[in-house]
Amino acid sequence: MDSAASYVHGASAQGLIGETIGRYFDAACAQHAEREALVVCHQRLRLTYAQLRERVDALACGLMRLGLQRGERIGIWSPNNAEWALTQFATAKLGLVLVNINPAYRRSELEYALDKVGCRALVAAPSFKGASYLEMLADLAPELAGCRPGALKARQLPSLEIVIRLGAEATPGMLNFDALTREPPTDEERAQLAAIGAALQFDDAVNIQFTSGTTGNPKGATLSHHNILNNGHFVGEAIRLQPGDRLCIPVPLYHCFGMVMGNLGALTHGATMVYPSEAFDAAATLTALSEERCTALYGVPTMFIAQLDHADFPKHDLSSLRTGIMAGSPCPIEVMKRVVDRMHMPEVTIAYGMTETSPVSFQSATTDPLERRVSTVGRVQPHCEVKIVDEQGCIVPRGTPGELCTRAYSVMLGYWNDEARTRDAIDEAGWMHTGDLATIDAEGYCNIVGRLKDMVIRGGENLYPREIEEFLYRHPKVQDVQVVGVPDAKYGEELCACVIVRAGEQLTADELRAFCDGQIARHKVPRHIRFVEGFPMTVTGKIQKFLMREQMKAELGLVDVKTA
Repeated sequence: MDSAASYVHGASAQGLIGETIGRYFDAACAQHAEREALVVCHQRLRLTYAQLRERVDALACGLMRLGLQRGERIGIWSPNNAEWALTQFATAKLGLVLVNINPAYRRSELEYALDKVGCRALVAAPSFKGASYLEMLADLAPELAGCRPGALKARQLPSLEIVIRLGAEATPGMLNFDALTREPPTDEERAQLAAIGAALQFDDAVNIQFTSGTTGNPKGATLSHHNILNNGHFVGEAIRLQPGDRLCIPVPLYHCFGMVMGNLGALTHGATMVYPSEAFDAAATLTALSEERCTALYGVPTMFIAQLDHADFPKHDLSSLRTGIMAGSPCPIEVMKRVVDRMHMPEVTIAYGMTETSPVSFQSATTDPLERRVSTVGRVQPHCEVKIVDEQGCIVPRGTPGELCTRAYSVMLGYWNDEARTRDAIDEAGWMHTGDLATIDAEGYCNIVGRLKDMVIRGGENLYPREIEEFLYRHPKVQDVQVVGVPDAKYGEELCACVIVRAGEQLTADELRAFCDGQIARHKVPRHIRFVEGFPMTVTGKIQKFLMREQMKAELGLVDVKTA
């Protein structure tokens, strides 16, 4: 390949890990037995690697007693806590497929996720941020009230049999999480668990994460042990994690940033996982950083901004910090500089990727000049190939924008039970088409310059207008609706819904927001709602969303935020 072409590959002398997560976990826990593995500040819990393995094995045997079998799906619907980490590792050891359910999901989203992948079991928190998960489950499965725990047969959730709730209280039809580990594993159970682990293969599916599409409902990106264990490892390598490092993880565990880059990144380096709070809280994160003497920190730009701007920021000693990752959405250049200077993070890096690639494909190095780290997403990760192509699929010259395509160990197995959309995403040669527009310069540094799709990134959350549009269409007074992203100083982008009301009807923004309440996640409810007579169209009738976005920017008086 001509070196002037936009093709790069991460040649590396360091090989890929050829193990399942469970086998690697056992070896790491033995190697780092006395080292602290997990600190959960809001639960006042500390576990060494040896203690973590005991808890994980006990949970795996508890799940085994319920009759859960290799390859079956088990959902987890919970904010960050120790139970999340225990479930992640226990399910991997047992050969189950963990299905991450966004804590912000509401009834219709939960129902879709559980049914789409056929979850047989669900681990659920009782509530989160004022939303009662137990009430939503009771709405979807009223049969819980009268069934024996572990024997649910629900009309709306036909695959779901086992609901495991967190917390000490009892709920009809549900098992309690702590009860699963109350009975110590027998020697026979430990032997059975070891036999299951020995039979697993690293190419087996281990995790499903939902990523919404521009056409219809969310897709279940199916990831293998090989995908996510190696990506966590090489992300940790890039920030130079080492045994004894303490990694602060305020990002959500349901997302790759938390469970792969965080948990697996720490595991593969003998580092400590530190969870400051259930969900991101700037004050709690600053307290955890200073009191736990954290050496590394993860976050999306809005999280770093919130910490830097917090009134108590000067009171916290962050001198232990050294490295970390800012990712999830474009990073404002000035924010990156403040993080380096004021948060004592001279080695902070930028990472780029997507759920379907486990997630990271590009990352800056701790030794890259600051100018490179604030203006690009770094260079290609080890063992990854990337090319930039034009509309005909031909590789473009260096510096020319085109679609970024990735081929690597990290590319997902596919979208669960959706061959058509898998073929749309991964071509016959194994290239994952990201839909992102990018350039690669002469030195191999990549810059993301736009998106082929109309995805909106709000504070690190990927939001897909088509999914939100299809929900808003359900309102009887809505004739048509288009959702676009508009600039926002805090979140990078916010949603703006342009609505055409049916003839003869009256509709207010508050009425439309009330329609969304409790049905879709709050961050998917458009912040801006504008009523319009029509949409800008091409002569062939195609809606021009880029023009709509410019019109809404002007109408709302918004300007783009400068980012890397």
